[in-house]
Amino acid sequence: MTPGARVAAAIAVLDQINAGTPAEQALTAWARGSRYAGSKDRAAVRDHVFDVLRAKRSLGDGAGRNLMQRLAVRDSLDVAALFSGEGHAPAALTAAEQTALETPLQLWNAARCDVPEWLWPAWQNSLGDQAMPAALAQQERADVFLRVNTRRGSPAKAAQALAADGVTVIDHESVPGCLRVLANPRRVKTTAAYLDGLIELQDASSQWAVQETPVLDGARVLDFCAGGGGKALAFADRYDADVSAHDIAPQRMRDLPGRAARAGVDIAIVHTDDLPSQDKWDVVFCDAPCSGSGTWRRTPDAKWRLTPDRLSGLMQTQRDVLENASGLVAPGGVLVYATCSVLADENADTVAAFCNVHPRWQVTQQNQRLPDGDGDGFFHCVLMHQ
Repeated sequence: MTPGARVAAAIAVLDQINAGTPAEQALTAWARGSRYAGSKDRAAVRDHVFDVLRAKRSLGDGAGRNLMQRLAVRDSLDVAALFSGEGHAPAALTAAEQTALETPLQLWNAARCDVPEWLWPAWQNSLGDQAMPAALAQQERADVFLRVNTRRGSPAKAAQALAADGVTVIDHESVPGCLRVLANPRRVKTTAAYLDGLIELQDASSQWAVQETPVLDGARVLDFCAGGGGKALAFADRYDADVSAHDIAPQRMRDLPGRAARAGVDIAIVHTDDLPSQDKWDVVFCDAPCSGSGTWRRTPDAKWRLTPDRLSGLMQTQRDVLENASGLVAPGGVLVYATCSVLADENADTVAAFCNVHPRWQVTQQNQRLPDGDGDGFFHCVLMHQ
């Protein structure tokens, strides 16, 4: 596909998204209907679509054609070449479109920062003077980070193995055992380092959260909202602990046994009906369902699909998660509440409400990471029973 044809494909996908189709579904449908598109073509179209979704409002919103024109201008691309009308490229710009592109957009803060208008007050209240920098950081693509399975080898060994397969990495500046991918991130899953279990894909902030959780040797650890099990794998690799994983939707953990075997660790799967019969855990880690507002540069579609009702429902789920998980902690144990959100309503306020109802639970450690060049936004709170 030519660069213009890729832009035309992105326009078609964006129009499907504007009509209500989730981004991943729209991209999958386009790929299935475009067998001529190679892997580089699919990656390029995906990049165009996600670059637009990260900055949809600051690009002026509107139809896919308008959005791709603004993106090309923002990124200093040759708009006339991309919109040439030749071959499979989009039609050439009209005089009206050219004039519109030459007219600066008048944007209020919420639009300039690409935060939904209804959410902007809560965003500002949560982040204060960091509201704008944190929002603007999410207009850019996130770096790819890797976690080194220390039971398989060292970061230096992983870097060397990755380099042999064309993937360049460097050590993360502040998270031990974390590697930042500098070149060829899409090759990671085909490398020997990945296939042999030496590395796992995991954001730096998630790795940091596991490292910030107090785990004694021999402790029983439960990853309560495990999802795919990335943090359970990190706990099992980092600590001399007995690690279990649970998720209310067990199908999310279907790949976990294979990943654990590849990493050389043991993780027990615990289903919801079996929780009451288990011994209590020394550490219960709850990465609760949330808005994902700290990860919107990775899932920008989620930002625009979030509604006040959806956020309210998530906050109720978070309260339920804390309530249910707290009953699984052994005497003297630790309850950890975490989200990949930066909104106080989902984080500190949720914890405070829980502690008001259960005053014997006390916060001993609480940190909020904001999305930046070093990782996603992430909230991490350690509670102990007094």
